[in-house]
Amino acid sequence: MNIADMPKIELHCHLDGSVRPETIIDIAKRDGIRIPSENIEVMKEELIAPLDCRSLDEYLEKFSIPNAVMQTKENLKRITFELFEDAANEQVKYMEVRFAPLLHTRQGLTVEGIIASVIEGMKEAEGQFDIRGNIILSCMRTMAPEHAFEVVEKGKSFLGKGVVAIDLCASEEEGFCAKFVEPISLAREYGYRVTIHAGETGIGRNVLEAVEWLGAERIGHGVYIKDCEEAYKVVKDKQIVLEVCPTSNVQTKAVTRFEDHPLYDFHRDGISITINTDNRTVSDTIMTKEFNVVWNQFEMSDEDYRKIYMNSVEAAFATDEVKEELKKYWLE
Repeated sequence: MNIADMPKIELHCHLDGSVRPETIIDIAKRDGIRIPSENIEVMKEELIAPLDCRSLDEYLEKFSIPNAVMQTKENLKRITFELFEDAANEQVKYMEVRFAPLLHTRQGLTVEGIIASVIEGMKEAEGQFDIRGNIILSCMRTMAPEHAFEVVEKGKSFLGKGVVAIDLCASEEEGFCAKFVEPISLAREYGYRVTIHAGETGIGRNVLEAVEWLGAERIGHGVYIKDCEEAYKVVKDKQIVLEVCPTSNVQTKAVTRFEDHPLYDFHRDGISITINTDNRTVSDTIMTKEFNVVWNQFEMSDEDYRKIYMNSVEAAFATDEVKEELKKYWLE
């Protein structure tokens, strides 16, 4: 099986972690934004987290440069378009891109204008390439819950028009879910689907609380359910889908080495996993690379690939019509 040619679905990809280095240099030149260098190799060093990164917090430091060039409607639209183009070029047929609107207000853009620009970039790419997409609005756990309410309220009018879900991301502390019960509950009431980053930094119980308190249908990462029996059982029994990001998990030290990743144990035990990049630039990866790493490490089969692809179809926050289209790629 040549993975490069296989249809793919990506459910966990951050916009600001997936900006082309060339685009950052181009925008910085045009808009007069200070960046460390206009040399592409130097910029890659600034943007890409090493595999021997010490923690999630160190990994997250890599996002400051991309966010500096994501403060205008034009730039947000272009960067979104290019991400979908890059994905389509490696046979990704459907992708959900997530981003935190409140990180893009430095130059006075409204939250509504920010969201609209990202959707425009996605729609333009859908018109030019063989890919479909949706947008997930991320709320920063490092910000007060009032800010999550703001994102939920201002994103509401885009539901069904490109926005499908709400997310909580950024640095992970134990028990973070308690602070966000109300805004996420309101989001569910409005019709947002729910995916939550949890269990990435050693705290399996956060996954349990994300499912039970926040109504998470999917979990970003979820690695540490391996150390929390209750969380493991809830994920398995409720068929909560894990958005696994292998390279990122090594970089953030969710696992020390690829061979230590529990994803194949989860998969064999009937837990629904999906494979994702997390951040194409910061993790210096693409979907083909992630699948190749997993396949080589765990000697997975064609049937494993089919199962993970179908897991991704079922877990997608897409319409039934789009899901039927996605199933056909496998049958062709």
